Parts: sequence; C-alpha cells; structure tokens
Amino acid sequence: MPQSSHAVKLRAVPQRRKPAAGSVRLTRLRKWGVYAVGIGIWTSGVLWLGLHYFLRQKSEFGFETNPAEPWMLKLHGAFAFAALVGLGLLWGVHVLNGWFANRRRWSGGIVFGLACFLGLTGYLLYYVGDDGFRDFVSIAHWAVGIAAIGCFLWHRFWDGSD
Repeated sequence: MPQSSHAVKLRAVPQRRKPAAGSVRLTRLRKWGVYAVGIGIWTSGVLWLGLHYFLRQKSEFGFETNPAEPWMLKLHGAFAFAALVGLGLLWGVHVLNGWFANRRRWSGGIVFGLACFLGLTGYLLYYVGDDGFRDFVSIAHWAVGIAAIGCFLWHRFWDGSD
C-alpha cells in the first residue's frame, strides 16, 4: 500500500529545560540592588498607608489628603517599576536556577507568586476606575504587600528545604 504524501508527522516530545549555567546565588551588587528596591517599595507602601489612613488632616470640609501622600504614592510607583525590572532579573539568574536545582521551591514559589499578585493588583489600582472593585483590590494589595516581607524573610533565612 503506497504511503500518501500527506502523512502526519509525529513531533518529538519536548525535553525538560536544563538548568541555566550558574549559581543560584546573586552577585553582591545584584543582591543589594534587589534588597534596596524591596526595602524601598515596601517602606514607601507602608508610609503611604500611614499617611492615607492615620495621618489625614481634618479641615472644615472633612478629611483632606496629607500633602506627603501623593509624593509617597509616586515614590511607590517608581519603586514598582524598578521591582518589575528586578523581578525579570531574578527570573533569569535566580529563580530558574533555584527551581531546577530543587532549592527552596515552596518559599520561592510563594514569594514569586506574591510579587506577581502585587504587580497585577498594582496595575489594576492604576487603571481600573470602578470604586467598589478598586476598594477590594486596594485592601488585597496592601494586605498582601505587608505580609510579603515575612514571606521573603522566610525564603531568605529560614526555609531549610534544600
């Protein structure tokens, strides 16, 4: 029986990606850069929360925005852009190597997932106009943001699942 010229080609099964060459550890400059951005974004977010909810100024028409609040929000946004760059850096030189080396997968996965969640909710806060949805996203963003520092510290210092 002659074979048809339209025979179905079988594809090779894709192979698992091999770990990238290199260590899981970051260089000193990269590590301190990531720490500086992380401290900056977390601190500016907590300071914004304090200004927004606890240090509002009362006027004859009700509460007014604290004059430092918009500046803190702009600083937080600037650190957020730097954090996105840092997240990309970490993906290429730290996350993949650690994942394929089977090191601290649980805590690293949680930290990376939280960073993605914070990036998504930050985007939604900036671009979504519906007040009800915005209130929900805002609370989720700052609650997870405050807790994220604990998850990072767990990943960095205490997760012994090597």
